[in-house]
Amino acid sequence: MKFLFSALIFTTIAFSQVEYPKDYFRSPLDIELIPSGTFGELRTNHFHAGMDIKTQQREGLKVYTVAEGYVSRIKVSHYGYGKVIYITHPNGYTSVYGHLSSYAPKLEALVKAKQYEQESYEVEILPAANEIKVSPDEIIAYSGNTGSSGGPHLHFEIRDQQERVINPLLFGFKIQDKKTPFVTNIYAYTKDETAFVNGENGRVELRLIPNKNKDYHVESINAYGAIGFSVVSYDQQDLAVNQNGINTLETFFNGSKKFEMNFNRFSFGETRHINRFIDYELFKTKNKRSQKLFVEEGNVLSLYDNVDMDGYVTIEDSTASVYKIKIKDFHGNESWVTIPINGKKISKEPKAINTINKTYIFSEQPTNLNQNNVTVYFPANSFYEDTFIDFKVSNDTLYLHKDIIPLQKNVSIQFDVSKYKDAEKDKLYIAELIGRRNYPSYLRTKRNDNVLSATSNALGTYTLVMDTQGPKISATNFQDGKWLSNFRYLKFKITDDLSGISNYRATINGKWILMEYEYKTNTLTFDFNDNVVEDTKNELKLVVTDNVGNSSTFEATFFRK
Repeated sequence: MKFLFSALIFTTIAFSQVEYPKDYFRSPLDIELIPSGTFGELRTNHFHAGMDIKTQQREGLKVYTVAEGYVSRIKVSHYGYGKVIYITHPNGYTSVYGHLSSYAPKLEALVKAKQYEQESYEVEILPAANEIKVSPDEIIAYSGNTGSSGGPHLHFEIRDQQERVINPLLFGFKIQDKKTPFVTNIYAYTKDETAFVNGENGRVELRLIPNKNKDYHVESINAYGAIGFSVVSYDQQDLAVNQNGINTLETFFNGSKKFEMNFNRFSFGETRHINRFIDYELFKTKNKRSQKLFVEEGNVLSLYDNVDMDGYVTIEDSTASVYKIKIKDFHGNESWVTIPINGKKISKEPKAINTINKTYIFSEQPTNLNQNNVTVYFPANSFYEDTFIDFKVSNDTLYLHKDIIPLQKNVSIQFDVSKYKDAEKDKLYIAELIGRRNYPSYLRTKRNDNVLSATSNALGTYTLVMDTQGPKISATNFQDGKWLSNFRYLKFKITDDLSGISNYRATINGKWILMEYEYKTNTLTFDFNDNVVEDTKNELKLVVTDNVGNSSTFEATFFRK
């Protein structure tokens, strides 16, 4: 652990010495920059890798390259960043622009040609260095809402040569922010069974009281032994109401710094450890992302600095201490939380852990679990620490604990389906049961003879589901046999009730046409401006296939001058 933190401190010192150019990059948009999401803020299973910029609740705003350079990557995906473009600049940095609606004309033509060549909406293009140069202030795309986007905005990133993402605000981009961060909850934690907070062992919620000066304090607590704290907080900018992430966390114990971390740079390889940084169980049960102000075993995030005793404080009997938390945004606005602590030793037996019918996992060892027709495999170091879990199989359903313990590696799940008829085996898939209604969410399932297998990044309940129904297809803006001379688009709605949409293929007069799939609205759209329809009478055929191979076909005739 000492070696680990020495490495972390060295990395942070090196990071703090980097001088980022403050006037090299222009804004990617013509409008004022108002973030709907900030760099490093807490997302599901990852830290946010860029800055989300509001686009006035609309699509189609001009997106500019922030500096000269060349196009190093273009990718079109149904999910993730949707339509995205990467520009590599002479100073070594790469800028990234995501959730675009379309590209500038010469890039759009390049992408369309690749899509028709590969007969696929999803494509990736990796031009050679300096093959497609862009000049300063050049329009490269138009903003949109493609991919895993919750509304129109521009996702903007800056990466270094090691593909680490860096807070764009370090490069001089200006936003208005005079608001101090907000704090909503404070929790205390005992490090082991010999420590207590207010007579309790484990997590203890503390009563948070706002001060008139926008700081906070907590009612005096009684504690003994090694304890830590966590905080639920968010930040807002002047022109937005979004609850965005903060930039820096620091703690002090009786005036001495105990812990510091900042959200200014990280690598994609470490971002999954966010689930070790937050109180994962609290997030899964109460939907609160509480940031731990201490570092537990296996947490290798590079965001920490100046961590003393892993961030824990030791409270002695009959002492009076003060613990303070400083929460700061990028622009230096800060809020403080003060926690008075009275040292009070108590004699109390900790609650016994119920281990009846539990399975013990040694985190450093690979583990195979078998019961009935189900096999579960955890690679070594899937868990952050040794732990007890529930493991039970009943009626083709796997109960693999509750999803309250974070995993750092995926778990493999296998179901033996020998008892099913051959015609049924191809229609089965493994699903995770989600929410109170146990909705069966499809896991990418592979079949090898009589064994179905899938992987998951979480504990939970998994079951076999049979899907024998094909997707549903309906035209939404035209009818069979009609003239469509004045139409710009053909639009469809496609849905699947169980395993979900896997792929689709559309042709007109036997020739493949490009359909853009928007999964958020279940729509497929063809643009006549692709100029692939030349005949007057046209036969349209659309085939949509779900994840277990059920297909549905829509056919229609239309006319066009």
